[in-house]
Amino acid sequence: MRADLLITDCRLATMAEGGQPYGAIDDGALLIADGRIVWAGPRADLPVHKPVETHRLDGRWVTPGLIDCHTHLVFGGDRSGEFEQRLGGATYEDIARAGGGIVSSVAATRAASEDDLYAFALTRLAGLKATGVTTAEIKSGYGLDAESELKMMRVARRLGREAGVRVRTSYLGLHAVPPEHRADRGRYVDKAVDEILPAAHAEGLVDAVDAYCEPIAFSTDEVARLFDRARALGLPVKLHADQLSDGGGAALAAKYSALSADHIEHTTEPGVRAMAEAGVVAVLLPGAFLMLRETTPPPIDLLRRHGVAMAVATDCNPGTSPVASMTAALNLACVQFRLTPEEALAGATRHAARALGLQDQTGTLESGKAADLAVWDIERPAEICYWLGKPLLHRRYLAGVADR
Repeated sequence: MRADLLITDCRLATMAEGGQPYGAIDDGALLIADGRIVWAGPRADLPVHKPVETHRLDGRWVTPGLIDCHTHLVFGGDRSGEFEQRLGGATYEDIARAGGGIVSSVAATRAASEDDLYAFALTRLAGLKATGVTTAEIKSGYGLDAESELKMMRVARRLGREAGVRVRTSYLGLHAVPPEHRADRGRYVDKAVDEILPAAHAEGLVDAVDAYCEPIAFSTDEVARLFDRARALGLPVKLHADQLSDGGGAALAAKYSALSADHIEHTTEPGVRAMAEAGVVAVLLPGAFLMLRETTPPPIDLLRRHGVAMAVATDCNPGTSPVASMTAALNLACVQFRLTPEEALAGATRHAARALGLQDQTGTLESGKAADLAVWDIERPAEICYWLGKPLLHRRYLAGVADR
């Protein structure tokens, strides 16, 4: 068997379904060629191969590189002042209706150059990489005009080229109504659907299309218009759904066979059933749940009962989830939502890959998948979800190349 690299003397949490918990192999090895895994299994079964570079990991655990499948990583400024307001009793809706929230990030993002936005995002990305992330989804949505939305997405593409992480982009034009269109929201919806999305798609900047479906944001009818345009362009869709109320977002996501429905704290059983039938992944965002001091968690038992795959992500953003640590998100998913550590880790690997349409490329340690790996200084996989603040990552590999 041809290979470029042998990784051995390690324990593998392959995260493949079935078999041992975590898909664990106690004494494992990996063969890598051209940036992809060509064999993964017990070291005793290692196939015959020519001598290659060998990395011995002294018994450390190896998982697939973690996947943060919902971030707003590119933005200008911060909203620490609103954090103080919320601690003083203001609600997210109060702040948004008073002209804060998302629109306050819009002004800072519009004012920033592409180089500034890139530099700002790098600092946040460093936290994700240090906690094992090798793939991140990055949304637009803080520009809300053609120039600024495309600027954000160009920065996201640049991060994917230069910053040592795979990036998938999502156009989130229906995130909020910008100040200049408050008196005529319909005109903004027209622009977002008919002008900005086609322009971003023509420039090759869009991998998926997202929207924020809530009474304080956009209606199901407005989102359906955007999703119809996405479908015409051959783009998959995702949805911020049922975060603050049960507005039918999960059912709408299912109607359009969305990759994922994200947040879903207020989704009820009909919505969960629709997601299951359509194969929509539930993306759980415990950072926002914590920061907003919510009390209604996602319907975890319903999701389990109906067999809906559950992903976990940071929702890294300036207002409601200033979380730049994937391991922190996993801990919060376990503590707040009662996921088991195995469920949480699956949510940051194979299910997160599916939420980005990448399940054939990454998310498990299996032959044919990208050699994106995280090597951990732990004794059991549950520690990845257990520790808060303790450095656990020993090394990352992206396409078979170690970066530390």
